[in-house]
This record gives sequence, C-alpha cells and structure tokens, in this order.
Amino acid sequence: MAGLEGIEQPRGHGRAAAARWSPAVEDERALKALELFGNPTEAEVPLPSRPESAATARRLVQVVVLRHWGLSPKLTEDAVLLVSELVGNAVRHTGARVFGLRMRRRRGWIRVEVRDPSRGLPCLLPVRDLDISGRGLFLVDKLADRWGVDLLPRGKTTWFEMRVVDR
Repeated sequence: MAGLEGIEQPRGHGRAAAARWSPAVEDERALKALELFGNPTEAEVPLPSRPESAATARRLVQVVVLRHWGLSPKLTEDAVLLVSELVGNAVRHTGARVFGLRMRRRRGWIRVEVRDPSRGLPCLLPVRDLDISGRGLFLVDKLADRWGVDLLPRGKTTWFEMRVVDR
C-alpha cells in the first residue's frame, strides 16, 4: 500500500480493514449504541460488565458530548478516555454483572458517572514511567477538574467532572 509505510494499520491490515474505520463509521457506531442502549443523559444506562462495554461507553459519551451537547473535540476526547478508565475499573475490580453509565450537564460543567454494586473504593496509586497498569485513576486525576466516589447503600458511583465553556 503506497504511502502507508511506517503507519500502524488497523487489525486485519490492508485496505479492507482501513475502510472499516473512519470518523463517519465511528459516528454511525456511536449513534447505534445510543439507539441500542439508551441515552445516559435521560436515565442510567445499564451495560454488561464485560471489557467490550468500554467501547460502548466511549461511543455513548462521544455521541452525547460532541453531537448532542455540541462541545469541543478535545473535551470529547478527554471524556471518552476517562469513561473508558472508569468502566475498565468497574469491569476488572468489582465482580459486577452490570454497571450503570449516567451523564449530566449543568451550566459550566459535564459529569460522567459509573455506578457498580461494589463498595470497594478505587485507589489512586503513584505511577512510575514503566508501569503498564494502574494508570486509570491517575489519568482521571490529571484530566478531570474534579472526581470522586459516592458510596451508596448497595455499591458506589465513581464520577468525574469537567469544566466547559458555555456559549
């Protein structure tokens, strides 16, 4: 493939794989996730506690933040990364069958919440350069303006908030 030397190819290599991913295809997948799972701004969206649910959560955040709320691509990118980290923690560390995703917006802020049935608190660990895991909450702490955990009678909600410039 001329002109693609040195560029990492999507899985499956070649033109067919490259054609499967594009911003338009990803946008279509995000809208499909919204249709299948529901809108996390209207009610908590239950998602199965499986690694592939991180992709669904990322798509839901993408379509809400970028398309519905009309916020910046940079804010969308950061929110997508952070929801992936919270979902990863819920899937890996809670033993839950299902977790919930909820998004809220108020003047000057967005909030993304991941609820799970475990009351075990996430830990912000020190991160070293060569660490290959344990960076999730470190990223949340660095990129979000605020984050925290609300204990519930049955479980917890881990959340982050980001400032937005309202027009």
